[in-house]
Amino acid sequence: MAPALVQKYEINSDMGEGFGRWKLGPDEELMKHIDAANIACGFHAGDPSIMLKTVRLCKMHGVKAGAHPGLQDLIGFGRRKIEMDPNDLHAMILYQVGALKAMLDAEGLELSHIKPHGELYFYMQRDESIMRAVLEACAPFKVPVYACRNEKQQAMCDELGIPFQQEVYVDIDYSPKAELLPVSKSKPATPDLCASRVQMMAGKDQTKDVNGDLIALGFNGRPFSVCIHSDMPGALDNARKTRQAVDEANRNAGLVPGG
Repeated sequence: MAPALVQKYEINSDMGEGFGRWKLGPDEELMKHIDAANIACGFHAGDPSIMLKTVRLCKMHGVKAGAHPGLQDLIGFGRRKIEMDPNDLHAMILYQVGALKAMLDAEGLELSHIKPHGELYFYMQRDESIMRAVLEACAPFKVPVYACRNEKQQAMCDELGIPFQQEVYVDIDYSPKAELLPVSKSKPATPDLCASRVQMMAGKDQTKDVNGDLIALGFNGRPFSVCIHSDMPGALDNARKTRQAVDEANRNAGLVPGG
C-alpha cells in the first residue's frame, strides 16, 4: 500500500546532509523530535555511507524515511541557481531516489515520500518544464511529494496521480505573496518564534510574512507537515519547541488521544 498523506500535524527535517568526514546537523538528536526525515541522496549533500547510516537511524527511532534529491552542487549545498535540461534533471531524480530506495529495501523500510531540496524546489516553481520533469520522475515511486501549498504543483500532481503533501516552514520566512523565501533572504528564527508560528498556523490558518503582515494559508483545518532545517543554528532547540507546539496542535484538534 502506498504511503498516505498525513493524518495529523507532523514535523519533517532534512537529514544526512554531511559528506565524508564532514558532519552537518545534529541528526542523532534531531531524530528523537521529528516524524519524517528527508534524506540527502548524494548530489547536494550526503554520500552512500551517510545515507545508509541515516536510514538506520530512521529505523531505530520509527521515523518515516523520504528522499531529498537536489541539484548536483555539493559546494553550494544545492542552493545555487543552475540551468538544467529537463531530461537530464528527470534522470538525476530517478538516480537519487532510486539509490535511497535500494538502501531502504535492504533495511526492510519503505520509501515514505520525496521532497525536492533547496534551489531545486524554487526552480520547479519558476519553470513548469522543470516541475514536470521532477514530478514525472517521482511518479513511478507512488509516494507523496512534499512542498509548500501552491495550485500549480497541486494540479500537476493530480494529473500525474501523485499525492501532494502540503507543508509549512517555521524557521524561514514567507514573502508578502505567501511564497517561501530562501534561507539567504530570511531572518533568523528563535525556538519560541518557531513554536508561535506553529500555533498560529494550526490554530488560525495564518502566518506572518517577512514584513510582519498576516497572510492566509488556506488549509481549512487539514493537518500539514512542518519543516525544520537541520543545518540552522539552534536547530535542535527549534525542533524541541516545535515538537511541543505540534503535539499541542494535535491535541487541540482531537487528532491524538487526550485531545
